[in-house]
Amino acid sequence: MADCASLRVPLCTEQFGSRAPRACRAAADGSLQWDGARRWGWLSGNPASEPGQDAGGGGGPWAALPALSGLRAVLLPQGFPDSVSTDYLPYQLWDSVQAFASSLSGSLATQAVLQGLGVGDAKASVSAATSTWLLKDSTGMLGRIIFAWWKGSKLDCNAKQWRLFADVLNDIAMFLEIMAPMYPIFFTMTVSISNLAKCIVGVAGGATRAALTMHQARRNNMADVSAKDSSQETVVNLAGLLVSLLMLPLVSDCPSLSLGCFILLTALHIYANYRAVRALVLETLNESRLQLLLKHFLQRGEVLAPASANQMEPLWTGFWPSLSLSLGVPLHHLVSSVFELEQLVEGHQEPYLLCWNQSQNQVQVALSQVAGPEAVLRAATHGLVLGALQEDGPLPKELAELREQARAGPKKESWILVRETHQVLDTLFPKFLKGLQAAGWKTEKHHLEVDEWRATWPLSPEKKVS
Repeated sequence: MADCASLRVPLCTEQFGSRAPRACRAAADGSLQWDGARRWGWLSGNPASEPGQDAGGGGGPWAALPALSGLRAVLLPQGFPDSVSTDYLPYQLWDSVQAFASSLSGSLATQAVLQGLGVGDAKASVSAATSTWLLKDSTGMLGRIIFAWWKGSKLDCNAKQWRLFADVLNDIAMFLEIMAPMYPIFFTMTVSISNLAKCIVGVAGGATRAALTMHQARRNNMADVSAKDSSQETVVNLAGLLVSLLMLPLVSDCPSLSLGCFILLTALHIYANYRAVRALVLETLNESRLQLLLKHFLQRGEVLAPASANQMEPLWTGFWPSLSLSLGVPLHHLVSSVFELEQLVEGHQEPYLLCWNQSQNQVQVALSQVAGPEAVLRAATHGLVLGALQEDGPLPKELAELREQARAGPKKESWILVRETHQVLDTLFPKFLKGLQAAGWKTEKHHLEVDEWRATWPLSPEKKVS
């Protein structure tokens, strides 16, 4: 039989996810005795329902009642919170608020469109309503195809900005639908424009949702995260439907009240979307985040953490950068003679060639066949450093001297400045890259916008010998 000492020494332990582990000891009769076995949570065989423990191992609202524990299993990904990114919960909460507001606004807009089509009007023509509906749908389909061709490759790079853009555009589309019945002569044109905007919203919103799901899924569980996101949205839309059934009879006979409700709901929708997007903490680098980090690094010698940089990232102005940076352009855009090619190649052996137009503040980069993520990141950093020479503000000594040389006396040739910044980056970039990795940024992949052109060129003469 087991003695008293053996009762105190655990034979083994187990834990569910990140919850506090429980120990197993040998009982006096030789059976296994688990700590906390009398708790109904463990006896039920469902650790997720153990009272007094939440996902982090402590007390929490999800574990307070069996109903909340069941709701968690239905609406949240398996293994939450360890199976998703740390920004998952705040983002999803604000996303639910915006979806609820959008559901109510959509009900008001749908009612207005149906009134404009003649629902409830004995004089309305079915064929006219059908023609309007078909024209509206065909306009939207064409818009969806054109927008996906025009901006599809850019949606990954600026997922937050395009997500916010899509929701604001959706509000504009619904506003057009509400206003359409007030001007019957323009009704068909108005609802067609509105549906065009909604189809663009569908492309931008769907694509950015996929990009954000990829960011949030941390255990190769994109399907689960996406499915639970769909469940959350369905629950919110059901709640919105019930509230709409109560709201619509109250505002249907008063256009001004309906418009007032729509304005309030739109304000809530935009605010909740802003908070949702601002809650995201993306650890991959796009151009705006890289520019923000590089500027801070050049001024203070340190790299911001992802949480700090994401809070500072512009959400409205990211579409119009001050520097035009093009990565992966065709080589014939950069050079038109042997001399120009030699000037770009001379003095370095990096797998990219860079051309800088100072007057237009435009940087074009041709990439080699062997250029990987780190080379692309250095090329983008190089272009942003050249852009920083055009701006005021503190810079490291070497770059400050280059800026003075570029501004004083006869203007230096662009290719000379490019070559000199290559030499500065030989020292600067490894420190910057190490700082990025130490701060928690993912440098093995990026969300920089890169075209598909690749090229080969002769090595620099002074490098051939080595």
